[in-house]
Amino acid sequence: MYTTTQIQFFQTATNQFLQLPLNADSTTDQLAQLKDLLRFHEYRYYVLNDPLVADFEYDQLFKQLQQFESSHPKLITPDSPTQRVGNSLNQSFQTVAHLVPMLSLDNSYNADDLIDFDRKARELSETDIISYCIEPKFDGASISLIYENDQLVRAITRGDGVEGEDITNNVKQIRSIPLTARFSQFGISQIEIRGEIIMSKSSFEKYNQQLISQGASPLANPRNAASGSLRMKDPKEVAQRNLDAFLYHVSYFQTIDGRKVEELSSHAGALQLLWDLGFRSPQKEKRVVQGIQPVIEYVLEFEAKRDDLPYEIDGMVVKVNSLAMQEQLGMTSHHPRWAIAYKFKARQATTRLRSIEFQVGRTGAVTPVAKLDPVYLGGVTVSSISVHNEEYIREKDLKIGDHVLIERAGDVIPQIVKSLADFRNGEEIAIQFPKTCPVCNSELFKEESEAVWRCINIECEAQVVEKMIHFVSKDAMDIKSFGEANVRKFYELGFLKDIPGIYQLPYDKIGTLEGFGKKSLDNLQAAIEASKLQPLHRLIYALGIRFVGETTAKTLANAVENIYDFISKDEATLLELEDVGVKVAKSIHSFFQNDQNIEMLHQLENLGLQFKNVKKEAVGADSLGGQTFLFTGMLNKLKRSEAEEMVEKNGGKIMSGVSSKLNYLIVGEDAGSKLEKAKKINTIHIISEDEFLQLIQQNQS
Repeated sequence: MYTTTQIQFFQTATNQFLQLPLNADSTTDQLAQLKDLLRFHEYRYYVLNDPLVADFEYDQLFKQLQQFESSHPKLITPDSPTQRVGNSLNQSFQTVAHLVPMLSLDNSYNADDLIDFDRKARELSETDIISYCIEPKFDGASISLIYENDQLVRAITRGDGVEGEDITNNVKQIRSIPLTARFSQFGISQIEIRGEIIMSKSSFEKYNQQLISQGASPLANPRNAASGSLRMKDPKEVAQRNLDAFLYHVSYFQTIDGRKVEELSSHAGALQLLWDLGFRSPQKEKRVVQGIQPVIEYVLEFEAKRDDLPYEIDGMVVKVNSLAMQEQLGMTSHHPRWAIAYKFKARQATTRLRSIEFQVGRTGAVTPVAKLDPVYLGGVTVSSISVHNEEYIREKDLKIGDHVLIERAGDVIPQIVKSLADFRNGEEIAIQFPKTCPVCNSELFKEESEAVWRCINIECEAQVVEKMIHFVSKDAMDIKSFGEANVRKFYELGFLKDIPGIYQLPYDKIGTLEGFGKKSLDNLQAAIEASKLQPLHRLIYALGIRFVGETTAKTLANAVENIYDFISKDEATLLELEDVGVKVAKSIHSFFQNDQNIEMLHQLENLGLQFKNVKKEAVGADSLGGQTFLFTGMLNKLKRSEAEEMVEKNGGKIMSGVSSKLNYLIVGEDAGSKLEKAKKINTIHIISEDEFLQLIQQNQS
């Protein structure tokens, strides 16, 4: 539809309008250009599903047009992007009409926007103070559900807001959506409910791991994963993606005898009704407040904790709580006057890839890191992003000089979503992966089953430093006051050259350094001495054996009397251990057959570290007797590490996955696939966090 020249023109125009927005003196030609620009970006987003700008950047362009047309209403044309609800439909599903159009929400980005929204609502309603209901703005795929005579009869995508795609069979695979709900007890014969299909962060991570293991490219974000799932042809495949749904709005209802439904006189009441009927409405997340100032406080509070949520949100929705007042305020052609979306800081942006640096980790893995033109994203300035490996670079088609779309995946870790190849001018440079280690110049190797190139020289300076950083870390030997900065400093000064050297530091020389007074030095020395008493499983994890995590380290520690016992264990013997697969067994065996590693262990033993497995006695009168436990979902009263420690102190064992060998699955909030799998195994006891605490208390009594 658009030529390469047009695409490049629109990229230039995008940057120009973002830097020099329309103003009162702008010409009609500039107005027409902005409209064309918005139509282009809408086509890329809604039709091709291949956007060239971040959502925030598009919103800024759209807002410019809205503001200009507001000041020049005579220039508004019927084909303006502001005069329609949505955009083109995907034609692969049957198109059906919504009972009530699904309008977009107006967006706000700061407290001033919310204050202005409140002022207009109070003026139109002639009310001094308004009751608002606030809820998360879920970052997923919008849907509309229609129930008739208590049965789910149709599920529709948002589409263009007037019509959407019938995806009923796919939505029926989502377990949080009831196939039947007792609306009839409220006298309701037909009802239309709006909501959002989402994929939780944990489900998204597992699904991407599955894709990678199959040799496929990972998906960019949970929103794309959820949206793409709803349009899959095979409902069975949809079921495997472990989707979820929040239902947050009653858009239409009809009663049997025309009576009023008191619960549907307010938005908060509607959410409560949905919750009581078995829907996952934002009942726990919502808040009803009086006036706009508490609204501002709550949206800022939620923005600060958004990263802790098990699902993605990109803002908060503020709605007038009274449905009678909502009707009084009415709609514009584009959005309701009684609701507004407060958008959090941008999590996507476009920037330029300037160069690639290759870094070496503790396992010798060589990781390419993209160096970018600094861009402000979600409250931080991003200038470096890992691009994982050579295959990832090829899949994303990255070149030095490319314009790239980036986002903070999970709102925390930045990643490149894609290169914007349409904007290339021929000056971009292909990225060449090195054949030798960028630190020690040794030849790199890659196993056939892996995507990672590695330096196998264990004396490589980069690996030596990274291994020491891991060894002293919190989850390993937990040597407080000895973080990454001090490891690197001591190494550069020649005070530290290997892991045994951690226990042979020249404290007299360190004491001459700035920032190391007597108290700091005493604390460091005490922490290092205390680490010698760490249990065997922490030492095993601290050694940095490839594929050996904390849980596997505990399994290994419980399998021996002394760490040297692993020298005589072959791969077949190791495979008999719980959760030890072929790759893990091979890695463990290789580590303990390496003479340099054994020499390091002898040095650590002579320095006084704990090499024997000191079995912990169960503290309860009746030990858990080796029964196995696994936790899933979010715990409210305990940290996961605290709960696992309670199990082990009482003689139980922690498993890493669901199998017939599992005795107890403790289920917290937003439990996912582990719970569903456990339900199929009759021998597993599925209990709550409170029931787990009661079990521990009984065990100790």
